Amino acid sequence: MKRLVLLGIGLLLTACAARTPLPLGPPILATPLPATLQIQREQAGEQQFWWLVVQAEGPALRWSLIDPLGVPLARQRFQDGAWRADGLLPPNGEALELFAALLFALTPTEALASSFAPASWQALADGQRRLTPDWLISYRSPLDFTLNHAHDLSYRVHVLSDQEIP
Repeated sequence: MKRLVLLGIGLLLTACAARTPLPLGPPILATPLPATLQIQREQAGEQQFWWLVVQAEGPALRWSLIDPLGVPLARQRFQDGAWRADGLLPPNGEALELFAALLFALTPTEALASSFAPASWQALADGQRRLTPDWLISYRSPLDFTLNHAHDLSYRVHVLSDQEIP
């Protein structure tokens, strides 16, 4: 029994340690809000398309991830440095990690040092960024980029203009 408890605690600590870092203070984003992002998820040759709407609501940011049919996949509020469920959807760990990586990817370069712990990220010489533990961000422009996760998972992200929003 003691062994199981220690194993459980070890797994819990490992899971907590592997989480994508969050901003140290209120997020500074490179895009005006509300923003609608198109996300193309690819893993093992399979693709999915999603839309993400990010809205400011007072001191909080509301993140709503939906599929092309309008079905909500995840809804979260980011406030006071933490995620909070928004609505009755079940927890979606992948979406929370994606949202955290997007907070980093959408932060302007000049705000990175004041927004994220120094040991949690790197700006690479080729314009890419690395976010611990598992993210590499490659930019085509500040609002058009790919998030590559260490586990053969990538998200192509770009902000939709008013003319592109379905």
